[in-house]
Amino acid sequence: MSHHVLSLLVEDKPGLLTRVAGLFARRGFNIISLAVGTTEVPGLSRITVVVDVEGLPLEQVTKQLNKLVNVLKIVELDATQSVQREHMLIKVRVDATTRSQILEAATLFRARIVDVATDALVIEVTGDTAKVEALLRVLEPYGIKEIAQSGLLAMGRGSKSISERVLKNS
Repeated sequence: MSHHVLSLLVEDKPGLLTRVAGLFARRGFNIISLAVGTTEVPGLSRITVVVDVEGLPLEQVTKQLNKLVNVLKIVELDATQSVQREHMLIKVRVDATTRSQILEAATLFRARIVDVATDALVIEVTGDTAKVEALLRVLEPYGIKEIAQSGLLAMGRGSKSISERVLKNS
C-alpha cells in the first residue's frame, strides 16, 4: 500500500472536515487515519490525514483541497523529514499468572498502565507506528479485549512551521 501523510492548515469553520473527507471519498481514496485539532494560531486547525492512494494520483486530490476556501496550506510529510506518532489505549485480559508479564512488556515499550482491574489492564502507548504495532503483537497472546486509537499526529522536523508560512503570506 502507498500511504501518504498530509498536514492541512485550515480555518476552524463548521462543516470543513466533512468537505475534506468527502473529497477523499469521492476520489476513491481510503482514509487510514484522521486527526484534527487546534493550532497555536487562534481560529486555525490542523488536519493530519493518512491516505492510501495505491494506483491513484495524490496530486488530483491535493489540487481540489487547495480549491476549498477554508484550506490555507497542504503539506505532504515524508517519514524521514517529520515526527510521526500514534496514541493508543489497549485493554488486555490479565490474571494472577500473566499480570507481571504484561507489566514487564508495557515497561519495555515505555507504555503506561492507566487503569487496573482484577481481570484487565488498560495500557497507554505513544510512539511511531512500528512501536505501537510491535506492542500489539506482544500483547495479543494474552488476549486484547479492546483498542482505542487516535489518528496519526505528524509535524515537520526543524524550525519551520506551516502556520508561519501561511501567516507571512497573508
